[in-house]
Amino acid sequence: MSTLTKRRFTNNIIKSMSLLATLFGIAFLTWILYTVIQMGGSTLKLEFITNPTKPYGIPEGGIANAMLGTVYITGVASLIGVPLGLLAGVYLSEFGRSSKFGDCIRFSANVMMGLPSIIVGLFVYSIVVVTTRHFSGFAGSIALAIIMFPVVARTTEDMLSMVPNALREASLALGMPRWRATVSILFRSAKSGLMTGILLSVARVSGETAPLLFTALWSDSWPTGTSFFTQPTANMTVTITEYATNSPFAVMQSRAWGAALIITVGILLLNLTVRTLFKEKK
Repeated sequence: MSTLTKRRFTNNIIKSMSLLATLFGIAFLTWILYTVIQMGGSTLKLEFITNPTKPYGIPEGGIANAMLGTVYITGVASLIGVPLGLLAGVYLSEFGRSSKFGDCIRFSANVMMGLPSIIVGLFVYSIVVVTTRHFSGFAGSIALAIIMFPVVARTTEDMLSMVPNALREASLALGMPRWRATVSILFRSAKSGLMTGILLSVARVSGETAPLLFTALWSDSWPTGTSFFTQPTANMTVTITEYATNSPFAVMQSRAWGAALIITVGILLLNLTVRTLFKEKK
């Protein structure tokens, strides 16, 4: 067998394995989506989306307060974690690429990305919940922001590092300050990758349950501006956990499937919307 034949044979084997792995992943994803739609589709009614959660035995229970609480918690977490992650990524890419301090931050971010979320929940519980003596949605946002930070920081560094140095040199040669060149030139060149990193972090924290069990907990009440900082806050993931695992009643388990379907569709629509808005023009 000639060298060219061996290379073609190896290439075909790798391509076949890659295709099988892709089909395997798509098949499982389709199976999951089909199961969620099948089990939760019958629950989707107008009152289910507009009414708050209610204990078993009270009719017309919904998940509206949990949806609103999830938006609050995830939104505040994004306001905290995304800017800090972007700033850290800019520093690692533009200023601390070869410094020891930059290597320390980079190593710490890599460790944080592999840290179990329940450890983050326990950490925030010990420094926020125990200190303030109450659970709150804001404590949940802090926990989710900690999880988002390393994902955004490492993605930002990688995307900015892929921008050609010629763009940096050209912008600086025109007299731009370093910060303006980064924001106006580098961010625009890497905006698709930056948005992918932000979406990845948002999608990850949107499905987190363990940190919220130790911080935001759960409630049947509507979240408000004051209660978000001082009281347990309703959210989708803990609601699904409570209904699916801690309730023996079929109606509550059916509501859990409906909530799972809504959060799945919500994340999918968020990804499609942002990718459409920030799609690169060819």
